[in-house]
Amino acid sequence: MSGQSDDFSHLDRAGRATANVARNPRITVNVIIGAGIALAWLLLGAMAIRGAESRLPGADAPGDAVLRHFPRLPLPDVLERFFGLCLAPLPVGANAGQQSVALVLMWFLMAIATMLPSAAPMIRTYCEIADTARIKGEPVVHPLVLVAGYLSVWFVASVAFAALTLMVHAFASTGQMLDPAVGFAGSLALLGAGLYQFSGLKQACLDKCKNPFSILFANWSARPLRIFRLGMEQGIWCLGCCWALMLVMFAVGVMNIFWMAVIGLFTLIEKQTASRLPTRLAGAILLVWAAALLVVSA
Repeated sequence: MSGQSDDFSHLDRAGRATANVARNPRITVNVIIGAGIALAWLLLGAMAIRGAESRLPGADAPGDAVLRHFPRLPLPDVLERFFGLCLAPLPVGANAGQQSVALVLMWFLMAIATMLPSAAPMIRTYCEIADTARIKGEPVVHPLVLVAGYLSVWFVASVAFAALTLMVHAFASTGQMLDPAVGFAGSLALLGAGLYQFSGLKQACLDKCKNPFSILFANWSARPLRIFRLGMEQGIWCLGCCWALMLVMFAVGVMNIFWMAVIGLFTLIEKQTASRLPTRLAGAILLVWAAALLVVSA
């Protein structure tokens, strides 16, 4: 991309609109990211409704009573198959590989839905720097390359979370893949998430997420591979900031759409707020919750 001002007057209205979008990558990025986040929430919501409907009376997860009142939208067979693999009991035989892949995709959808919105400041900062460079006539790598690098880190993390899901629920009393991990396992997840909120590593990663300009500006490049790696670097800082919060999903039920929204909203607030109060308050709540769960299940 360059900073030249091209003449699109010979094109029809649709052609001019397309050319202007191509010349301004910020529009493309906003549309694609917004559509991706909306689609992720739609799929996760539909899966959560399927999960609520499939549970037997007396085995409800938090929020199931509300989810059952939502309409069940007709979905393609491939999505029904995907949901079935995620919500089924532990894998047996030939379905093990397919279910593992489905769980990876499920966790990746969760990462897109909850973590990508909080990356908006980083993406917006890159677009602002790119706009300045383009005006000067300098070559610019499309912002979607940066986003791809960021999401690649969360995809790798999704593989790890999927493996942890299989490990945790191999010992679950219900055998249902996405049911809450109760007792010691649930307390351990909350305890780890709570303690990490007070750690120096958490704060260091959070500081990097809050101030992306210095990193992006200092590592600016016109090479796509370098920008992809820059996106990966930002993704690693984000993962270092938020991985422990994802453990909370094991304590409340992996497909608990309400807690998913809470975690997504909290990470957005946490990265936008200069104060450390939200981080420490969340840590204190998680530690009290862990202790309470351990006492109740003892």
